[in-house]
Amino acid sequence: MQSNATNSEKELEIEHVLITRFIDMLWLEVGLSDNTLNSYRSDLRLFRLFLNRHQLDVDNVDYSIIQAYQSELVELGRAKTTITRMISSLRRFYNFLQYNQLIVVNPMAKVVMPKPDRKLPKTLSQSQVEALLNAPDIDDVVECRDSAMLELLYATGIRVTELVSLQVSQISLQQGVIRVVGKGDKERLVPMGETAIESIEYYLTHARHQLLNNQSDVLFPSKRGVQMARQTFWHRIKHYAVRANISVDLSPHTLRHAFATHLVNHGADLRVVQLLLGHSDLSTTQIYTHVAKARLQELHQQHHPRA
Repeated sequence: MQSNATNSEKELEIEHVLITRFIDMLWLEVGLSDNTLNSYRSDLRLFRLFLNRHQLDVDNVDYSIIQAYQSELVELGRAKTTITRMISSLRRFYNFLQYNQLIVVNPMAKVVMPKPDRKLPKTLSQSQVEALLNAPDIDDVVECRDSAMLELLYATGIRVTELVSLQVSQISLQQGVIRVVGKGDKERLVPMGETAIESIEYYLTHARHQLLNNQSDVLFPSKRGVQMARQTFWHRIKHYAVRANISVDLSPHTLRHAFATHLVNHGADLRVVQLLLGHSDLSTTQIYTHVAKARLQELHQQHHPRA
């Protein structure tokens, strides 16, 4: 018994000749790092252990075997990202075998890669947004500017980069819209609400001229009278979050996420939200339907008597 166990261990320590050829190819022809090569070697070794238990070999595998292996990984509680990486390793390995005519049929040909879980964006409740928007003191020149920026950010859902680069010529208070130049220099018109318009009008009347020391057309200049860095405004947001007692871990896109989520929560059409956000693909906007559903589930659990 001891001899058999030892022999089995020795067999597992010896890399399969095809796996060895594959790893050598990655090193010689692709030039992958040692860490990446070790990841491939580890993934393929685990797969070979699985095959050994079923008395199979790496060059004698069909689609059903790959499916069984995927199922086992799920049952073992492997993270979806880990499973995706391991299946990706197998795909590359069997593509190598097929290219070199070492197998007749590629068992990975019909395998669909697992889709990674999309992380829901962190957002704020409407009461938290209200607290954040009310945090600046509009009697202070800098905070008056920040108040107008926060109001515009939440009213339009534009990116922070788009906000700090806004020019006076891009905003029409009379029509209630701003002309935004987004990714890929694509322009879009985004409407503003009355509250944002009033906030910007007040800022333009009482504060902007005190920040300017030149003829800059920047709508929201820094203390030095030039275009503000997005990191500067990000620090300003965190400053007001502390003042408003908001403990949520904010990101530069937090108010953009809140804008989109609150629109969807109140029944806005997803394609309208897509146009407002400047997303080129509707699938990017669809994440906010999941945020809305998650919020509804949370409210149901909190308030329904049989939840």
